[in-house]
Amino acid sequence: MGRRRMLRQTGSLLLLTATGLWIEAGAGEVTDIDLAGTPNGAEVWFRPRGLLIPLGHTVRWINRDQGNVHTSTAYHPDNGGKPLRIPAGAKPWNSDYLLPGKAFTHTFDVPGVYDYFCIPHEHAGMVARIIVQAPEANASTLRQASDASLPQAAREAFIDIPRIMKEKQVD
Repeated sequence: MGRRRMLRQTGSLLLLTATGLWIEAGAGEVTDIDLAGTPNGAEVWFRPRGLLIPLGHTVRWINRDQGNVHTSTAYHPDNGGKPLRIPAGAKPWNSDYLLPGKAFTHTFDVPGVYDYFCIPHEHAGMVARIIVQAPEANASTLRQASDASLPQAAREAFIDIPRIMKEKQVD
């Protein structure tokens, strides 16, 4: 077998293996989500804003914004009476205020769609969505029922569930 052909086959195998690793990733794996904004604070965001992860996966939110504090807070009645926008039975989280450079982690052990926000910046549309394994059967209905209770900027900033399922990560 020629050297070039062997390199092509090895490269293809590595690509397939890397693709397979995403599907098999789970407990012990960590994905980072940045909390950030423009230097003058006019815009704030989570990156990525949409993410598909396997069951048992851990997410670490890191405040990369040198001029702002942020939170990662699940939409859940336990968090200031917010509407339920995570799967029934899933554990809600609230990072509390993260100073620049600080981080918070949460492990997802119930499949479904998780919507979350930044407490001081929800009104500016600083929201995001994580899908664990696959959306629950009533995911869209559950969210539509509570849309009216969210600030308009937040409602408009969520990434569509089908887009996250297709692209796996949406910045």
